[in-house]
Amino acid sequence: MKNLSHYRFTIGRLLVLALLVGSLSVLAAAAQDSITIGVVLPITGKEGKPGQYQKEGIELAIKQINDGGGIMIKSLKKKLPIKEIFYDDGSDSAKSASLTERAMSSDNVIAVLGGYSTALGEAESVMPDRYKTPWITTGAGATAIFAKGYQYTFGSLSPVLLIGTTSAEFLGSLIDQGKLKKGLKVAMVVENTDHGIDYVNGFTGWSDKHKGYFQIVMNEKFELNATDFAGILQKVKNSGADIFLSDAHLPDYITMHRQYLQHGLHHQMVSYGARGPESDARKALGAGTDYIFAGIWWSNKLPYPQVKKYNDEYKAFTGHDVDSWYSAPAYDGMRILAQAIEAAGSLDKTKIRDALRKAELKGSILPGQVLKFGANGQTEYPFVITQNKPDNKVDIVFPKDAATGEPVAPTPGK
Repeated sequence: MKNLSHYRFTIGRLLVLALLVGSLSVLAAAAQDSITIGVVLPITGKEGKPGQYQKEGIELAIKQINDGGGIMIKSLKKKLPIKEIFYDDGSDSAKSASLTERAMSSDNVIAVLGGYSTALGEAESVMPDRYKTPWITTGAGATAIFAKGYQYTFGSLSPVLLIGTTSAEFLGSLIDQGKLKKGLKVAMVVENTDHGIDYVNGFTGWSDKHKGYFQIVMNEKFELNATDFAGILQKVKNSGADIFLSDAHLPDYITMHRQYLQHGLHHQMVSYGARGPESDARKALGAGTDYIFAGIWWSNKLPYPQVKKYNDEYKAFTGHDVDSWYSAPAYDGMRILAQAIEAAGSLDKTKIRDALRKAELKGSILPGQVLKFGANGQTEYPFVITQNKPDNKVDIVFPKDAATGEPVAPTPGK
């Protein structure tokens, strides 16, 4: 009897404890007053400019969501605003990884946005599965990140592979129109990263399927943040190439093209991958950037009403015009995350992950007007080709249904 009384007493205490824990959980849920999102981006260092633009895109989306009352969380029966915890990784991969880990572990955010550039994105990408926290990279498009079977990793950039493919398709269309001749010799100089590898693979993949269009006469790599491209540019000159294609981040694009001009080089067409129309480059190099073409994820000249609206709202929010493509995938990355949180109906991170897998953001400002993620977590939408024109003008020149002007080819001689 004594033992039975003891068991009854113990069971009673456990029931009281369970009720107490349940009550505390209910009280904690009721006390939840915001949805905490981590943002890890470079706003200093080599990638500071693009990172700043991405930060602005995310924060514009957050402002619009909060101005609308926040996100409805069904399990809590109320709307909650988004609270941002921001970290500047200084364009440093090790710091980027540690800050992402800090946001996911110490800050207990329900998701992280960021990872501008392939190098920073690859460093961050190991953390989401470790902490079972959804992560959307808004600025890393290398396919290697999404080929490792990660379950909590998503990306709002189409694969870099498609920049190479679309660039080849664009040049091929110029050959078909008679503006360029078949059998063009192509010199390729790309950054020594998965980004560069994807670009080359995309271009050569198209070339291999379309025999006779191109002949690759040079395929060289360079290290990020280089200062002297004299040696590699001499190789470009010696190659006798008709077309010069590089894949470079903004600082390397500016440095390399300045030296390209100093060496007196000239090719029928020139591209630096996804770089070209940035205002920083045009300010630094002036007319030297005229006629460069770029394969980019977004353009403020896309003929969608939501793009015009976004351009106006971005300028009102930041005080300056949209610069190149950087802010757009960040803006829509935040918007699709908000949609997934609402669809999940709770702040459970795995449920949000599952909702992201099914999410479809219609009315996206990105090419194709729909943002959704593939089975590997990466999105895939069309690229547009832009070309710089004199007097700081930039036109979309490919594909035709989005074009705002005709391509100039070959590049006019000096």
